[in-house]
Amino acid sequence: MKETITWADFSKIDIRVGTIIDALDFPEARNPSYKLHIDFGTEIGVRKTSAQITQKYTKEDLIGLQVTAVVNFPKKQIANFMSECLILGAVENSSVVLLQPQMKVANGLKIS
Repeated sequence: MKETITWADFSKIDIRVGTIIDALDFPEARNPSYKLHIDFGTEIGVRKTSAQITQKYTKEDLIGLQVTAVVNFPKKQIANFMSECLILGAVENSSVVLLQPQMKVANGLKIS
């Protein structure tokens, strides 16, 4: 378990719901990955990220899927791609299951 954080620490994290609108192969990545484009609604717009989720998801499975992501991390260079958010998932070894809202909601809704 990691160190305890405060409510103020948690309040700095901006987690939003978005819909995956595009999923592309990412052969340049060190580990098998996809490049994802996620629509977070009008306030945030579309953000890009890469995700090592090829074990459980096909590109076709991902289109239209609502997911949760941290949208206020700084951009991060991954191979030749700039990641603009961090998609959230439950990780077991190298297998990831994406965290999703139980029902369809508006893109951009905050997680709290």
